[in-house]
Amino acid sequence: MPAGLPRPSLGVMNLQGGEKRFKLSRIAASDALSLFVKHYWIVSWDCTDKEPYLQHVVPNPCVNLVVEPQKTLIFGPSTRKFSYPIHGKGVVFGVKFKPGGFYPFLNQPVSTLLDHPLEVQNILDLSGPELERDILSLGTEQEMAAVMDRLLLSKLPQPDEQVLLVNRIIDFIAGEREISKVDQVCEHVGMHIRKLQRLFDQYVGISPKWVIRLYRLQNAAETMDRRLPVDLARLSMELGYHDQPHFSKDFKAVVGCTPEEYRRSVEES
Repeated sequence: MPAGLPRPSLGVMNLQGGEKRFKLSRIAASDALSLFVKHYWIVSWDCTDKEPYLQHVVPNPCVNLVVEPQKTLIFGPSTRKFSYPIHGKGVVFGVKFKPGGFYPFLNQPVSTLLDHPLEVQNILDLSGPELERDILSLGTEQEMAAVMDRLLLSKLPQPDEQVLLVNRIIDFIAGEREISKVDQVCEHVGMHIRKLQRLFDQYVGISPKWVIRLYRLQNAAETMDRRLPVDLARLSMELGYHDQPHFSKDFKAVVGCTPEEYRRSVEES
């Protein structure tokens, strides 16, 4: 990464400001899991003598297994911003599956997880409290990742070509900022819209339309996170919106504030 540029936030809003309060690490999973798992993530903090801080995350089309004291669950993709209060001292370990990468473990439409988190014993051979004990008691992040590697490898599914297809489609959506309509995706991959919608319902959990919207809003937030002068009208056009009011409406619906309010919060952090 070029010197001076912030590292990719991957949906963590105002990551530069947040990392004054917490540490975020990302660790690659075992090579054998690379088809299914994007990375492991670990957030740790010690804010014992500091004011509580609310960290916001733009949703993305990934399933996350989150290991947290008394809250360990598997969460499907969401269409709403997630906010996490940072206070006291703590650590959370997560598995971020690739888009479509959790379906081979689940073997039922990932859309069933929308607003219905799954207990980890449905996938692994231990309960949430047992997983918390085995992961969060360890001294290093590498040890945590090694334990999760072993657990997931014991349940390793057969390779699934559809997972590769889903990731190619989502990489296209994420990389082409001007993509704003499902028809553009269908044309690129040569797939009828109904087939694409069924594929996303089964493997991703949210619709192609929502995936496009979330990536465009993530692009917008990351642009403002750079703390450079931003022409919001021009940015909305660059992200495929026909007008700034439509862009602002979508941004507020997902992020919870207008682009102007978000830009001010970044500048003040």
